Amino acid sequence: MVTIESVIYLCLVALLWGVTVPFIKKGAQGLEDVKATSIYGQFIKELVFLLTSLRYAVPFFFNQCGSVLYFLTLQNTDISLAVPVSNSLSFVFTAITGWFLGEKKVQRNEYLGMMLVLCGTMLCCWDKLNKTVDL
Repeated sequence: MVTIESVIYLCLVALLWGVTVPFIKKGAQGLEDVKATSIYGQFIKELVFLLTSLRYAVPFFFNQCGSVLYFLTLQNTDISLAVPVSNSLSFVFTAITGWFLGEKKVQRNEYLGMMLVLCGTMLCCWDKLNKTVDL
């Protein structure tokens, strides 16, 4: 069963996933400079680098909170709605956040793509909510 609350939770999941990705990317800068002599040592050094960097750990924590919320929302939501809404909107939020952080300027085609994603997401939600009400 699909409710307006589940759609709101899926949008919140997309927001958490999308906004945190550019921050995680920024927080992981410098990881390529971590070097060790063995593959196991490299793994440990990289893990320590990421876990001790608040610029990485904080957005990663919020990203994982989005994953937990997604898991909890899936219990009461049709998966044919959950996947498109959360995944497509996360791309929109990632592009907007990256733009605000100065990663790159958003081009006209990207605006068009974001508008099409938003329209498609609205249509999916509208269809699922209407089917729930009709029953």
